[in-house]
Amino acid sequence: MEVTMQVNMHEAKSQLSALAEKVWRGERVVIAKAGKPYLDLLPHRENRIQRKPGRFKGRIHMADDFDHTPEDIIEAFEGND
Repeated sequence: MEVTMQVNMHEAKSQLSALAEKVWRGERVVIAKAGKPYLDLLPHRENRIQRKPGRFKGRIHMADDFDHTPEDIIEAFEGND
């Protein structure tokens, strides 16, 4: 279970080492500015998987009528029912 901790900017500056240890142990640390979430403190991961464009080519299929939206649906979204 991921624990979330929110600290203000001043506290984060004075306790950065301790907060970093918490993040490495799996806790989530959010740094707040003026009481509102501002930054997420995350651990650096050296070997992140690089995304490869086109890796799902040929594996995703769209219905032939994908681009056709029935008029009643359009009217419902536009509030013209």
